Amino acid sequence: MNIRDNIMTQLAIMGGHRLRNQPLPARRTMGEAEKQAVIDVMDSGELSGFFGSPGPQWLGGPKVREFEDKWASTYGFKHAISVNSWTTGLMTAVGAIGIEPGDEVIVSPYTMSASATSILFYGGIPVFADIDPDTFNITAATIESRITQRTRAIMVVHIFGQAADMDPIMALAKKHNLKVIEDGAQCPGIKYKGRPVGAIGDIGGFSLNYHKHIHTGEGGMLVTNDDKLALRCQMIRNHAENLIEALGVEDLSNMLGSNYRLTELQAAIGCVQLDRVQGYLAHRQRLATHFGRQLAGIEGLTPAKVADGAEHAYYLYPVKFDAAKVGISRGDFVKAVNAELPQPTIWEQNGFVEAYVKPLYLAPMYQMKVALGSKGFPWTINAGINYDYSKGSCPVVERMHFEEMIYTPLIREPLTESDIDDFVAAIKKVLLNADQLVGRMGDSGQ
Repeated sequence: MNIRDNIMTQLAIMGGHRLRNQPLPARRTMGEAEKQAVIDVMDSGELSGFFGSPGPQWLGGPKVREFEDKWASTYGFKHAISVNSWTTGLMTAVGAIGIEPGDEVIVSPYTMSASATSILFYGGIPVFADIDPDTFNITAATIESRITQRTRAIMVVHIFGQAADMDPIMALAKKHNLKVIEDGAQCPGIKYKGRPVGAIGDIGGFSLNYHKHIHTGEGGMLVTNDDKLALRCQMIRNHAENLIEALGVEDLSNMLGSNYRLTELQAAIGCVQLDRVQGYLAHRQRLATHFGRQLAGIEGLTPAKVADGAEHAYYLYPVKFDAAKVGISRGDFVKAVNAELPQPTIWEQNGFVEAYVKPLYLAPMYQMKVALGSKGFPWTINAGINYDYSKGSCPVVERMHFEEMIYTPLIREPLTESDIDDFVAAIKKVLLNADQLVGRMGDSGQ
């Protein structure tokens, strides 16, 4: 058997030759423009322009305000408010809409933990709604059954960069007089039916941490078209308690502020990065189309679906895996495909990753109902209410997580269609030779 035959017929994980040896290109988004922007701030000597007291600088320095204005004007938001992380951004949004101890907020269980813990910080209680099996987002149908007389808000997570179906959700919120927060951490620049995601609801925003489309190291950007909510966010971000009298604020609820401020250095980088986001999105969407076309028709693999009227940012590219049709376990498939590619040195070089985060309600915090203090707060406020966080309470998300979903971070810059072709070739090689794995490997499990 020659080397070419060995490459194509004997799986690398079983001792054969790897299909690709050239490393997949790493993602590098910092360039000369970002360096110069940082140098300019360093030369100015003003690394943070915030004062935590009344005066013009309680809104930050010139670069922070430039970054916020640029974000707002680029996408047509009335207000953009920067914060030092999207976690604090979510906390700020929850506080700004007026969540109080014992209030319920409906949220997705298939998201980063901060989507739900931001609710807990104000004594709110997360109530988890199941997800749609094609978009992985919560929907009006899954939300409605979770609404009670204690529900005050819905937090919609546009997971993986796929815009959720917002019109039915907004109609449901209006019917029940609920606030809507959009967690758009993974989808800057994305539109839903022609409208920018983030402020279709009452308030929302985006993450600027290292792995996101554009980043400032850490950071986040809140957006809203509501003047009152914008002011409350600006206050919570920067020691609200010091500004009550000067700003004539009468509603003191949740006006216990903190320091969630972005630095001038980060804002300067953000101003440069913002100019690149549409290029990044177009590149990812082009690669996603190329990848999806090649996966279409492969039995056992269902490529990402983009909902009608929605856009997808492809922070990650999800694929549904059917073990019965493929003939091997999900864990074996993922390991075998990845073995055909060079060993990753950073997370974004992985081929496939098995599942996503474990459904949040299965975490010890929710199983034990212990979050703030040790006595069960905030659940104790609604004593006698059975908040069901048991396994089986959201069957679709559990099926996706434990059985069907895999994802790839390779739909990104600076990869090319040729790189994606190698990835697809690795997938096809494993599928064509899956019999080599039967009875010889064990599923990794979750």
